Amino acid sequence: MSDDFFAPPAFNPEQALLQFKRNLRDLRPLAERGNSFTLQGQPVIELAADSERLNVRLAKRPARAPEWELRACRNSADVRALLDEIKRRLARWTEET
Repeated sequence: MSDDFFAPPAFNPEQALLQFKRNLRDLRPLAERGNSFTLQGQPVIELAADSERLNVRLAKRPARAPEWELRACRNSADVRALLDEIKRRLARWTEET
């Protein structure tokens, strides 16, 4: 029996980008603008995928020229953790305004 039988499928950044965008669209306060998302007209998330990972720029707080935090997702667990972090920040940002 091969050990690869129980191995998770290889991470596909392009597919992860599409799924991530779908998940972000479900978060109602966010508006999609190509490969980025805004909150009340201010950029808060920028997405890009290369051959190995999903690259995300996440604003520390909404602003016209935000201070960006870079995240690289190399597997599905990283993507899920980042989505949870975005949900927490979004709740905090919408509560503050």
